[in-house]
Amino acid sequence: MVFKFILLSDEVDDFLREIHIDSDATFLELNNAILDSVGYTKDQMTSFLICNDYWEAEQEITLMEMDTSSEVDSLVMDRVRVEEFASEEGQKLRFIFDVMNERSFYMELKEVKTRESLPAPICKRSKGNPPAQVLDGLFMDIPEVKAGDLDMDGLDDFGDGEDFNEDDLDNLSINDNYFEDQM
Repeated sequence: MVFKFILLSDEVDDFLREIHIDSDATFLELNNAILDSVGYTKDQMTSFLICNDYWEAEQEITLMEMDTSSEVDSLVMDRVRVEEFASEEGQKLRFIFDVMNERSFYMELKEVKTRESLPAPICKRSKGNPPAQVLDGLFMDIPEVKAGDLDMDGLDDFGDGEDFNEDDLDNLSINDNYFEDQM
């Protein structure tokens, strides 16, 4: 069988990829086909989330073994076949390509071709540019807080920490006009 997956992005409106893959291929093969189709490097952690109809994650398939607990089954891409978790049209998945920022492609199994097979996955349709693989400088616009910007009244109330009281935190604040000064 051949599965036809459609990938969309919530970051780029005109982005679409259509990946065709044999049902007995592994999730690692699907991972690599997706990365190749968008021109991403293969040096980042990725994972698949098997989702219900509301895009809520029910199962995760990771690039490498993540959990050493024997209570939880660790599903790894190179050991799991696509047909084990996606066999019915309409199955939803998320492909997490930026784990640190939880950025992903939304995937849906659009068609199952029962009398076909493929030796390797292929991207049949490519529309739009993908979002950046990694967000560089994500925190670059956060203003730096300097010592002069803090109201230090009440700092001595903390002492050595033994008599710490959360109410003492009310005495510390950033000057009211700090953020206005940064604009």
